[in-house]
Amino acid sequence: MTSFDSSPTLNVWRALLALAVVFVMLATTGWSAVRHDKGASTPLDRALSAWKHSGIDGHRLPDPHAPAARIAHFFDTLTGSQKLRLARSHPLAVGNMTGAPVSLRYAANRVAIDRAREVEQRRMHDKRLSDSGRYQAGRRMNRFESLMRPERQILAFDPIGPGRVAEVLGDLNRAQRVSVVVPGVDTNLLTFQKTHGRYTAPRGMANALHREQQERSPETRSAVIAWADYTAPVGLGMDAATAKRAEDGSVRLNSLVRTLPGSSKVALYCHSYGSVVCGVAASELPSRVTDIAVAGSPGMRAESVGGLHTGARVWAMRDSDDWIQDIPHMEVGGLGHGADPVSKGFGARVVSAEGAVGHTGYFQPGTESLRNFARIGVGQYGSVSCAGGGEECRNTPSGSASA
Repeated sequence: MTSFDSSPTLNVWRALLALAVVFVMLATTGWSAVRHDKGASTPLDRALSAWKHSGIDGHRLPDPHAPAARIAHFFDTLTGSQKLRLARSHPLAVGNMTGAPVSLRYAANRVAIDRAREVEQRRMHDKRLSDSGRYQAGRRMNRFESLMRPERQILAFDPIGPGRVAEVLGDLNRAQRVSVVVPGVDTNLLTFQKTHGRYTAPRGMANALHREQQERSPETRSAVIAWADYTAPVGLGMDAATAKRAEDGSVRLNSLVRTLPGSSKVALYCHSYGSVVCGVAASELPSRVTDIAVAGSPGMRAESVGGLHTGARVWAMRDSDDWIQDIPHMEVGGLGHGADPVSKGFGARVVSAEGAVGHTGYFQPGTESLRNFARIGVGQYGSVSCAGGGEECRNTPSGSASA
């Protein structure tokens, strides 16, 4: 196991390395990577606009951005037939609408995905596109066909650009405990699931976690969400070195956990840049979020657990072969993400990642990292194994919730 504390000399060298990285990034990519187009009309924007100007049986529809409770009340006043009509006429809006019934969002997203599939099917044969463009259209069409399988429960879907998606494993309405997997860089519709390296992709991570939780505590009604519903950085460029994508993602993550049905306890599993998203979101998370577990973290935009301003327990792990340990865990002029969550001074509960291999192996079945994740998710805190043995991680550090 790699030592988690750094000497003053090593910190100086890491500071110099951080500055070197800044200059290299500026020289090779400039600041253009953090600029974003404004005012572009997306399919989801157009769907929400159409919803605003529509009605049902002579009644206007509520503002799609209204509080979730108001949206939920609106749908409660509708008949089953009326709900389905709205899901079919406004699938992209209903499928992404917080407060809409979960089962209706699944149905609406199935319609939205099918329409997106038809678009890509046409693009596959569009002679105006390059060979590469038609190939990518085929890949997207195949992905959409996979997402439409009868057993899939798609909670959110947006086909714009690289795409966003969230999928539920288990019964979200009846769950006592909900786990949310928050992935890192290069997450999009095409990387949401993989045939090779299955457990390095969000859906595979969530699937492995759900199975492990069911095996560990079959009496606990649990659900897991593979949450790729934010625009993640592409590669290890400027976006990955700043909090811009994390700030946008944190708003969406908070919206998700605040509007989940019922009163289930929620645990977040934040991998790589996903831990930056969770760190930025931490201070605004509702009390139902009892645990934040990070793996392979570049930092959480805080210098300590106390700096996260959360009542949730904060857990951290890192495999000894994970390359993330070699990056500078600091923040300079907005670049970098702060202290190392597995360092002693940070104050997280550092747990064992034995068996995990490298940066993407934390959800691999048979690893202690996955077993620890599952224990946290079903509330078996006394069974969590600490990094280096002992029981330190099972004691409550300053700034975390009590067990």
